Amino acid sequence: MAKIISLKARQVFDSRANPTIEAELSSSKGTFVSIVPSGASTGTHEALELRDGAKAFSGKGVMKAVSNANSIIAKSISGKSFSTQKEFDDFLISLDATPNKSKLGANAILGASLSFARALAAEQDLPLYASLAKSAGNSKFILPVPQLNVLNGGKHAGKEHDIQEHMFFPSGFSSFSEALQGGIESYHVLKKMLKKKFGATATLLGDEGGFVPPMESVHNRLELMLAAIEEAGYKDKIKIALDSASSEFFENGNYFIGDKKFSSGELIDFYGELASTYDIVSIEDGFAEDDWDGWVEQNKKLGSKIQLVGDDLLVTNVERIKKGIELGTCNSLLLKVNQIGTVTESIDASLLATKNDWTVVVSHRSGETEDSFIADLVVGLGSGQSKFGAPARSERTAKYNRLLRIEEELAENGKVLFGGKLF
Repeated sequence: MAKIISLKARQVFDSRANPTIEAELSSSKGTFVSIVPSGASTGTHEALELRDGAKAFSGKGVMKAVSNANSIIAKSISGKSFSTQKEFDDFLISLDATPNKSKLGANAILGASLSFARALAAEQDLPLYASLAKSAGNSKFILPVPQLNVLNGGKHAGKEHDIQEHMFFPSGFSSFSEALQGGIESYHVLKKMLKKKFGATATLLGDEGGFVPPMESVHNRLELMLAAIEEAGYKDKIKIALDSASSEFFENGNYFIGDKKFSSGELIDFYGELASTYDIVSIEDGFAEDDWDGWVEQNKKLGSKIQLVGDDLLVTNVERIKKGIELGTCNSLLLKVNQIGTVTESIDASLLATKNDWTVVVSHRSGETEDSFIADLVVGLGSGQSKFGAPARSERTAKYNRLLRIEEELAENGKVLFGGKLF
């Protein structure tokens, strides 16, 4: 049982220099700090990220949420003891008492939830990943296959009508460290190819650490990625994954990629052709967040062949996941803690997905921080897949470096597993 002494929140900054919340929770075991991430292409059904809307920081300040954390949340939890993560998070949810955490702000609530998870781990004398596993009822620690976003497009690169993320998927290895090495070496080969083909500006980085070359054709990007994989010596060991972020190019019932217009059926055929040609094993958000019919048709035609990941469609929300399962929309959940606002609800989303034979991909946001919490979360949940961006920029590498440390620790105890076996 963790007794809370105090909670203090402050405004800090994420990897895009936008304000976000840092929460500092003190218990008898010490002081525990967490920072809340933020997305760029966000689903409309996500829990509310409370912003100030004032002149400062173009309306993106979070002082209202900071004030809520320092007044309402801090005063309500200080001096109280909580024995489980669920007990603590349920208390926060009842304190807000709105469907989307709009009273206090999901960012204010999540900061407290993340920091309490760290306090609880200390109380249990467990590593964070082990404490999270205990909260999830999980007994297997699995290091994930990392989805490495090496070519950025869409909103992450300031482009319209574009596939957003092109990722290396190094599943054909026996360990996380080997998979990461293969991905990093291929990333560096890709950088050399881009510099030779387009010049140094083609190796500038987007929001998630991937390159942003002057390549409008998705086909050309994928061809170059496969060439880099082969030159690095990892053919057949590294596959390809995409995040279309299609809500960003969905207009009036049609989809627009580049200068081409697609109906739902045509888009499914387009994805099918890409998957078969470029060794694609996973497509995230292939259809828009409320195009349930499009998702169902895509799953019927492609769901037995590749992983179809729901992000904006599901927003880590149990009720939307239930609907997705009932309709047969996809076969995988993208899990983002700030979409839903508490650790417990994130765990519940993961458990519901895996219970229904879906895979789970624990994900970062494009506006990330140095906080490595989600690295422990993916191991604690045992989901076997992570999506933390390219192996560049410290807000991304902080997560990869944390996973390397966890892998080393588990290996010493003979308990380490790698998610590549799933593929």
